[in-house]
Parts: sequence; C-alpha cells; structure tokens
Amino acid sequence: MNVCPKNAQAPTHDALRQPLDIGPVRLRNRVFLAPMSGISDAPFRRLAYRHGAGLVVSEMIASRELCQAHAESRKRAMRHAGQGPFMLQLAGREARWMGEAARIAVDAGADLIDINMGCPARKVTGGLSGSALMRDLDHALTLIEATVKAVDVPVTLKMRLGWDGDSMNAPELARRAEHAGVQMMTVHGRTRQQFYEGRADWRAVAAVREAITVPLVVNGDITDPASARSALAASGADAVMVGRAACGRPWLAGQIAGAADETIPGSDAIAAYVIDHYDAMLAHYGAHMGVRHARKHLGWFIDAHAAHLAGLPAFKGAILRERDPDIVRQKLAIIFETAATAPRSLAA
Repeated sequence: MNVCPKNAQAPTHDALRQPLDIGPVRLRNRVFLAPMSGISDAPFRRLAYRHGAGLVVSEMIASRELCQAHAESRKRAMRHAGQGPFMLQLAGREARWMGEAARIAVDAGADLIDINMGCPARKVTGGLSGSALMRDLDHALTLIEATVKAVDVPVTLKMRLGWDGDSMNAPELARRAEHAGVQMMTVHGRTRQQFYEGRADWRAVAAVREAITVPLVVNGDITDPASARSALAASGADAVMVGRAACGRPWLAGQIAGAADETIPGSDAIAAYVIDHYDAMLAHYGAHMGVRHARKHLGWFIDAHAAHLAGLPAFKGAILRERDPDIVRQKLAIIFETAATAPRSLAA
C-alpha cells in the first residue's frame, strides 16, 4: 500500500531536481522514464528528454538476439542524439550472451547498461528471463557478474519485489547485486504475479533501501508530483521512475521534476506536436512499419487530449485503421484542433 512511514517527512520537489551520479555518469535530475517495450522507442525517448526527464531508458533488448544481429535488436541498441546519457536495457538467461551483448551495447554508444529482472510478461518469464530470474538468485548472479565483468560503464539492475507474495526477495537480490558491482537498483513495487494489478507497494521497497548503499529508484504508480514525493518518502529511494502514466504525455517525467512547464504543448499546439511525433516515428521505422508502431501512441494522445469530444470512438478508430500517412495527418489536425476550440461533435 502507498503509505509513508510514520514520522517520515515527504521530500520536496527540490529533491527530485537534484542531479544524481551513477559512477562517472551524471543524471540531471531524479525523475526517469521507464523502459517499456513498444513504447519507449527513440522518438518517444527524445521527446521525454527534451521535456526534462533526468534519464530515458531503451526498450528491453534480448541479449542473444542482439549478439546474433537481429535487425530490430540492433535498431533498439542504436544511440540517438537528443536523449542525454544512453542507458540500454538487456534481458537474457545466459551469461555468455549477457556479457557479449553488453560489450556490443557499449561499442554502440551506451553509457550505462541496465539488466532486466523485472519484466512480468509471460513470453519473457516463460523463457526464464525477466522477473523469472528472481526465482533463482544464484543463476541471476551469474548474469550480473558476466555483465559487470564485460564492460567498464556502470551496470544497473531493475527488478520487482519478488516472484510472488511468499518470495519477496528483492532485498537479497539487491544486496548480492551490489556486492557484484551493480551501481544502481530500480524496484517496481509489485511482485511478478501481480503484473500491474492492485497498487504498487512503495513501503515494501524500503527493505531494499536498508540492504544497499548504492542509489535506489522506486517505480510503480507514479503519475504526478504528489505520488512521486509519496513514493520517495515511503521507500527511502533516491529517485523515481515513471512508466505507463507517461503514455500520451511524454513530458510527464520532466513535469514531475519541475522542468517541463514551459515545454508542454498547449491546446493550440497539440495538433502540430502529435503530427511531429507521428512523422518522427515514420522516419525512424520507415513508412510501412511506422504507421503500425505509431497507432498506440496516437491512441494515447487522443485519449488524453480529446476525450470530451462527441463521436470520438468512431473517429479515433478511423485514424488508427488508416494506412495513408497524409490522411492520418489530416484527421489528427481535425481531432486536436476541434478539441482545442470547443467541445463538439466530430461528425459535424
């Protein structure tokens, strides 16, 4: 449950604005954008960093696929301008691939390597990666040690509280990971078996704070400045990580850090903003794949900024099904310009 410890003093915005050093890498503030598969791609990360996020993290990359030069993995591993320090997240279950993938990532420009031991997706845990590794800490440590040994840049670790409520072993994993050389831990305040149900237990993350001396990041249900401060107070963490709440709001991490107020697009600018993001995705993926990848982002933007419009579901559906980029742009202009002027029916 999201309850601050007794007598705890809630951190102020000033705490979130402070820089944070991870080894030799300085992060400009303490509000980070989470790695999210299919979401935190290069165009989205670029926006989030432009709006003031302290750190943006790549989508999860399978270590073996990166080593075998899979096209999508190599695309995800590319460093892009305008994203600040580049943290690349790796997942895997074999030490040889984790070490080799870490070397490839650093050669591609990664400033930090993050190890994923928190993903709850069945296709990941079914392959004994992600949060499934929390069921075998001895094996998890072999992956951590191989990664740390392979590179000179800081290695960090993202995890959950445990596999389920009967095995809340995040403190033990964090303690052993620090001993192996990991320089920052991120803990999502749920177990794997919870997936994203219920509420993140920020207070349970405090047990990890007591187990380690390196920086700790708390993740889960951080949606605004108030929840960020509460999460810090309950967990004793040094920083917060924003995930799903940023969908349709790339500026959210920066806004929480107090850095984004002047860069958030107003109602008169949101249409151009969304169209620019759409064009960036087409440029990144190519027109054919870009149209498909952009759909979820367009849906989130529409839901966040035009939900009061009559006739929205049908009009939104037409946009998301459309394959012609020019028609998509036209419809986006209509829906956001309509939302900016006055609530009225899109069928008019």
